[in-house]
Amino acid sequence: MDSLVICTDNVATDGSVKSTNKKNISRDVESEIENLCKAVPQLAKTFRIIEKIGEGTFSSVYLGEARMRDGSREMFALKHLIPTSHPTRIAAELQCLTVAGGRENVMGVEYCFRNEDHVVIVMPYMEHQAIVDIIGSLSFEEVRLYMYHLLKALRHIHQFGIIHRDIKPNNFLYNRKAKTFALVDFGLAQGTSNTQIELLKPSTAHPPFSSSTTTTSSATWKALMKKTRVVTTTAGASTSRTKHTKDLVALRKAPRPVFSEKNLNSSNSTAATTTKREVKTQLVKPVKTGELSSRRFLSGRGGPATVRPLKTHRGVRQPLICNCFQTERVCNICLSRKQQVAPRAGTPGFRAPEILTKCPDQGTAIDMWSAGVIFLSLLSGRYPFFKASDDLVALAQIMTIRGSRETVRAAKAFGKVVLCSQELPQLDLRVLCETLRGQRPSKDAKPISKTKPETTDEGAQKQACETPRPHPKSRDKTLKPSSQRDCLVHDERGWDTVPDEAYDLLDLLLDLNPNSRITAAQALEHPLFKDL
Repeated sequence: MDSLVICTDNVATDGSVKSTNKKNISRDVESEIENLCKAVPQLAKTFRIIEKIGEGTFSSVYLGEARMRDGSREMFALKHLIPTSHPTRIAAELQCLTVAGGRENVMGVEYCFRNEDHVVIVMPYMEHQAIVDIIGSLSFEEVRLYMYHLLKALRHIHQFGIIHRDIKPNNFLYNRKAKTFALVDFGLAQGTSNTQIELLKPSTAHPPFSSSTTTTSSATWKALMKKTRVVTTTAGASTSRTKHTKDLVALRKAPRPVFSEKNLNSSNSTAATTTKREVKTQLVKPVKTGELSSRRFLSGRGGPATVRPLKTHRGVRQPLICNCFQTERVCNICLSRKQQVAPRAGTPGFRAPEILTKCPDQGTAIDMWSAGVIFLSLLSGRYPFFKASDDLVALAQIMTIRGSRETVRAAKAFGKVVLCSQELPQLDLRVLCETLRGQRPSKDAKPISKTKPETTDEGAQKQACETPRPHPKSRDKTLKPSSQRDCLVHDERGWDTVPDEAYDLLDLLLDLNPNSRITAAQALEHPLFKDL
């Protein structure tokens, strides 16, 4: 960053930060800042770190002030990545910021510091307000503008073949006074099949939902950073590995089931990894291969579970299935199946149905679903809208809004089967949002069921989806039509005059089928934004 000058007036001789700003921060944050300055000495010589402004699973963000060459002072956001982050993942994030950042509401990068395992990304600081603090005072016009700029940012990164994977209000900064926006945090980003980000291509990309505790040599770091066109100020990194490091690496290689021990998904994908034998022995008593055809397993009903092969189709033998589903137990046959591996990175409540059902084929449509959830929160005034303890509960919550039959049909479209013990009608999005916002009486809203669905692989329960389903756009007949709005409470912020186009776009964003879900480019052409 050529416009920066070294400013040492806030740095002590030992490299720690002086007490110019200690009164405004806690002792814990003060200790973190001092440790960061010791870990990256050059950082303390350039910036006066004022406070900690954000924290996530893989990084912490600090507010820093630097003196420019013209004598002025400018604020920057300093993102310190955890030392255990994989170097390829860090370099990929930097490459996303340098290639796609700096325009179209996408945050750019100014500089990067590295010292051994510590990496600090320097970005322009944008003052912003948290959605949770202002959602109750937003007008509909502000919400419309917010969504327009979010879709512009998504269209921009999707053109580069970048899947953000963590779209949420905390990652789309909004300055309400200046009406400026910025999409941040590409730490979980993945690339599409035709991505323009070199380090996100399948041959070089590191899984975004895992992290490595191994250290990397200085030569490797220089090669990675050269691809991102970001300068580093660094010394060589140590290549020593402790016993604790090896233990963590071993744990990282073990697959993590999404649906706990009751996962009924079988894997036919070549991307599925073989579960370690040591892990299996903790869940299932070892069974010899020759005994599978002769042994009898108990089902949840107390009787033997019938094991039968599916009919062959075009000469391809289908995997074994059994009748233990929809019971309180899972037999050893199901437990011994390979776990299906699919990306799950993202924030709970914003994950798309294809993520919750472990669909291996995931694209930019998952970002569009997350944008739809944000739009649903803004229209209803409820944030967060979905809050679930696990993926099955999250899927059940989606069903209560979008309907169980529609969810079953969409899951079938991308190779999954979802079973629901109770019929859940699709809700009218307008009635739902207006009721939650207090614009219409609560008696118009449909009660939300807490039914918890089960998921299996397509081969196991194919017959469950053969019954005819209604059109996905059909609405619950018991709800009032959206045209009956004479009972709405007047609101000077415009919530009593929300056009039908808003809920039409919301319906397209929350399409359960990723193959037919609207894209960012298509959404920007929607009539809701015709004057923008």
